[in-house]
Amino acid sequence: MNAARIPMNDVAAASGGALRSGQVAHEAGVNIQTLRYYERRGLLPEPDRSPGGHRLYGGEAVTTLRIIKAAQRLGFTLDEVAELLEAGRHRHGRPVPGLQERAAAKLAEVDARIADLTTIRTALVTAVAAGCDDLTECATSSCCPIPFTDLAEENRHAGPCC
Repeated sequence: MNAARIPMNDVAAASGGALRSGQVAHEAGVNIQTLRYYERRGLLPEPDRSPGGHRLYGGEAVTTLRIIKAAQRLGFTLDEVAELLEAGRHRHGRPVPGLQERAAAKLAEVDARIADLTTIRTALVTAVAAGCDDLTECATSSCCPIPFTDLAEENRHAGPCC
């Protein structure tokens, strides 16, 4: 089987506009289990069925799958993606918090994680440069370059991670 992707429109045209699960999964770059999982989660509408019971999707299913994967890559959880998709489906001229508001919130979250990672990186670079080899000894030494107290305080105020 040729691993190259055939353009979605060519696949849909060749199949009379309906795509089977394998075609949709292949075009979107996901596996069939992922496709069915998203369907169970309500991210994709339940597809029509052929007389033989095969799932038949429209080309919009490929687009939706690509949107889901792109949104996940941008840091959105599946629950957040579901909310974004739902907001887009039910907008009908009404102001519904959509991509702009949620993207701005996600950006703030990413910026906070970058700041945390920068702090962690600085502490690790300092520890490596100082030759720290024993955390217990280092933490109790007054000349230790790692700001254990500051890092512990930042973690304490961040709240639980889970």
